[in-house]
Amino acid sequence: MMKRTLDFFASLFGLLALSPILLPTCLLIWLQDFASPFYVAPRVGINEKIFQMVKLRSMVVNADKMGVDSTSADDRRITPIGHFVRRYKLDELTQLWNVLKGEMSLVGPRPNVKRDTDTYTDQEKKLLSVKPGITDLSSIVFSDEGEILKGRPDPDLAYNQLIRPWKSRLGLVYIEHQSLGLDVQLIILTIIAIISRPSALKGVAKILQKLGVDDQLYQVALRQEELHPFPPPGSDQVVLSRD
Repeated sequence: MMKRTLDFFASLFGLLALSPILLPTCLLIWLQDFASPFYVAPRVGINEKIFQMVKLRSMVVNADKMGVDSTSADDRRITPIGHFVRRYKLDELTQLWNVLKGEMSLVGPRPNVKRDTDTYTDQEKKLLSVKPGITDLSSIVFSDEGEILKGRPDPDLAYNQLIRPWKSRLGLVYIEHQSLGLDVQLIILTIIAIISRPSALKGVAKILQKLGVDDQLYQVALRQEELHPFPPPGSDQVVLSRD
């Protein structure tokens, strides 16, 4: 109940407070191609229920029909204004509407497309037992997701091999230890990450150390070493295909 109360009032306040930023950004997105500034896409929420997630559009119209779900920093579908929108995470702010409606939470595992959740292991399916969130541990650790996927011939496969294994593990850690205090810490660190990612990563490291996660996950979360293909939780096989 406390989590929902925080979500409701924080999202309502956030939408009102951020409107001076969101409204001009919407206008700029519309002016570039005279199409809707919003990108509304189906995502898998709690108990595998599909909901319509709202984002500011950072790509060309109908980009989601081009067969690629993961987005690299050099993705040609990203518009000039879209690069700015993604750089400062403005595209995520409109998801406060989904939080206000009760479809998402401020903090929780990031929602995925059904094509990805269909490949979840039994262990990963626990991620669908809570409401998805705008931010979580992995949102900070992998805030450079676009850069990780940059130059990859198959961004979707690279995502499943390099990011998903740790993103899912961090999501499971959050579910196991979720609390109002942890939520507040992650919201603060998410804001800090926009200004200073190294500082935010140090904050995440302190949280993980306190929670007693295994050393391998802790080292990956520090993001000081190159990522390598690894199996998702609940599997001993690296993902070789999404099909």
